[in-house]
Amino acid sequence: MAKKDYYDTLGVSKSADKREIKKAYRKKAIQFHPDKNPDDASAEEKFKEAAEAYEVLSDENKKARYDQYGHAAFDGPQGGGGGFGGFSGGGMNMEDIFSQFGDIFGGGGGFGGRSSRQARVKGSTMRIRLKLTLEDILNGVEKKVKVKRLVKAEGATYKTCNTCQGQGQVMRVTNTILGRMQTQSTCPTCRGAGKSIDKRPKGSDANGMIHKEEMVSINIPAGVTDGVQLKVSGKGNDAPGNGIPGDLLVVIEEIPHNKLKREGVNLHYDMYISIPEAILGVSKELDTLKGKVRLKIDAGTQSGKILRLRGKGLPSLDSYGAGDLLVHINVWTPKKISKDQRKYFESMIDNESFKPMPNTSEKSFFEKVKDMFS
Repeated sequence: MAKKDYYDTLGVSKSADKREIKKAYRKKAIQFHPDKNPDDASAEEKFKEAAEAYEVLSDENKKARYDQYGHAAFDGPQGGGGGFGGFSGGGMNMEDIFSQFGDIFGGGGGFGGRSSRQARVKGSTMRIRLKLTLEDILNGVEKKVKVKRLVKAEGATYKTCNTCQGQGQVMRVTNTILGRMQTQSTCPTCRGAGKSIDKRPKGSDANGMIHKEEMVSINIPAGVTDGVQLKVSGKGNDAPGNGIPGDLLVVIEEIPHNKLKREGVNLHYDMYISIPEAILGVSKELDTLKGKVRLKIDAGTQSGKILRLRGKGLPSLDSYGAGDLLVHINVWTPKKISKDQRKYFESMIDNESFKPMPNTSEKSFFEKVKDMFS
C-alpha cells in the first residue's frame, strides 16, 4: 500500500533540476502512454503514477515539502490524504492529466497533438474506516474487509449514447455580441460515459448497476497514523458502460492502548513504584510492543523521572527509523498506613536523609518536558 518514492518513479536523483525532471517525466509518459499501450491497465497506472510524481517534483514548494516529510506531507488530516493541491494521479482520468500536462507532449496529450481516445468515466470513490491496534501499526498488517460496492449487473448491455454519439462530450454554439462562441461540456445524458443503458436486468438501477458485497484485502504499512487515508485502486464503485472502477479510500482509526499513549512515533508509559523501591532501587519487567524488557531503576529515583528506551517506539511511515518508549516514573504514596509505619515516618520527619535537597543535576519539570520532545 505504501506509495513508491517519486524520485524512483521518474528515475531521477534528488539533486535533479527542473529540466531533468521534465525530461524524465516525458520519457515515462511516452513509454506508458495509453495510446501506445491500449487496454493495458498496468501501463495506465504507471502513466498516472508518473503524472502524480511530476506534479509534485515540478513545483518547488511541493517538492520542498516532499523532500522534508515524504508522502506524509500530503496525507492525513493536514493534506487530506487525497493528493497534492487537488491532484491525485489515481483519482484523475486521462483527460485531466492531458489537460494539465499537455505541453509535455507538445499538444493536447496524444501523439498527434490531441488524444483521439474517448474519455472513460471513472466510478465514484468509496470511503471506509478501519480500526487498528498499536500492535497492528507496529509491523504493518493485512486486513480483509467486506465492502458493498456498485457493479454492473449480469446481463446489462449498453448502446452508444444518442445525445453525444459516444463522445461523452457535447458541443454548444452560442451567439453573443462578440460573435459565435463554442463550448464543450460533459454529456448530460450519459454523464461522459458515451454509453447509455440498452438492456437493464431486473433489480438493477437506471444504469444497470447493483450492489454487491465483496471481500477486499488491504495491506497496511507499518507506522500509519490516525486519520491517514490509504487508497486501494479499482475497489470503489464501478462506472456504467465502458467506465473504469473508482477507488476505495481507507481511513485509519487507531484504537487507544490500555497502557501506552502514542505521540507520533514515540510511546509513553506510566510506571508506578513504591517509596521503598524509589529509595532502595528496583528492577522491573516491562511489556513493550517489541517484547519484555528489564528496566533498572536506581536507588534514590525521584518521582517524575523519565527513562528513555531508544527504538522501542513505533516505526516511521517513511522508514526513517523507530521512535522511543518514554517511561515516566511515579512514586506511589499510600493513603493509609499502619500505626507502626506512621511512628516510623514521624520519626523521620526531621531526619536529614528525608529532607528535600534537590541538586543542580536534578532537572526541573519543564526541563524534563523539554528533553522529552528533543
